[in-house]
Amino acid sequence: MIIGIPSEIKNNENRVGMTPAGVSVLVKHGHTVYLQKGAGESSGFPDEEYTAVGAQILPTIEDVYKIAEMIIKVKEPIEPEYKLIKKDQLLFTYFHFASDEPLFNAMVKSGAVCLAYETVQKADRSLPLLIPMSEVAGRMAVQEGARFLEKPQGGKGILMGGVPGVKPAKVLVLGAGHVGFASALIAAGMGADVTITDINLPLLRSIQNVLPQNVHTLYSTEHSIRKELPTTDLVIGSVLIPGDKAPHLITRDMLKLMQKGSVLVDVAIDQGGCFETSHPTTHSEPTYVIDGIVHYAVANIPGAVAYTSTLALTNATMPYAIALADKGWKEACKGDDALLKGLNVVEGKVTFKAVADLYKKPFVDPKSLL
Repeated sequence: MIIGIPSEIKNNENRVGMTPAGVSVLVKHGHTVYLQKGAGESSGFPDEEYTAVGAQILPTIEDVYKIAEMIIKVKEPIEPEYKLIKKDQLLFTYFHFASDEPLFNAMVKSGAVCLAYETVQKADRSLPLLIPMSEVAGRMAVQEGARFLEKPQGGKGILMGGVPGVKPAKVLVLGAGHVGFASALIAAGMGADVTITDINLPLLRSIQNVLPQNVHTLYSTEHSIRKELPTTDLVIGSVLIPGDKAPHLITRDMLKLMQKGSVLVDVAIDQGGCFETSHPTTHSEPTYVIDGIVHYAVANIPGAVAYTSTLALTNATMPYAIALADKGWKEACKGDDALLKGLNVVEGKVTFKAVADLYKKPFVDPKSLL
């Protein structure tokens, strides 16, 4: 198969779709890999490392899309890429269709096969291609939240761990999945007083047993969240419904319960955000203030630590990329229910139910297209 790896053109997206090590495996399987010139440089992987393992370099993004049967990238295509995508071309990347109707409409119109990292799901309901970036984003959420609690950044001027004689910051983590767990772990390690919420009691029990003593669990209800907000300095929103829009757990009126200079970090912004007042921001302009509350809603948080993120993502995507390249998408999805769940849009048909329902389009069972 002919595989293309373009440069990411989303604002401050420094990751690349595959490391040289990953390309090496694909080449050894007999596939041809084309890389856009300089695509890996911001992740710490120069062109020479790719050509050394058999990749071929093309000068422009147009060249890569034109020749490739399968595109492997990190973030969803943005508007300048829409016209480059061809009918029947396989795109293997994050899409997050639920939060981007123009992207959804463009992909339906393109006739391409859109296989979304974020909805590949195993029988145990785990999301193997979302987990590594969730782990990065959860850790980064605390790092960024701590930064924006500083007074020069618009925050309350609170140190996460406090000092002897001064209480630490209070952190509220909404959602105890991979992002939430990673956030709670890092916040606790910084010495903060952490509360993590969820509606999954068995999950809260397991977390209680493994996280440090400065992490407390709380069953998530609107009432319980409202009670926490007046004394909370940093809220990390990490709620996920695979492939669907995130629920708004903090509404506009709830901001009045919080102290000025408190910080909201919305890691769920890729899926529409779990705060009503959230809208996507970028690494170059990461925050805005509403009712005195600092909002951080960068849609590609892991892009700030591109070297770590690219390695982690390639480790997770490689087995699936090899299967798709070796067998083609139809045979690969026939043999792997997890990959089958990744199919969101296929040749103009909507094959992921949550997305079809959201945009009021007919749902087509992907099995019928194999």
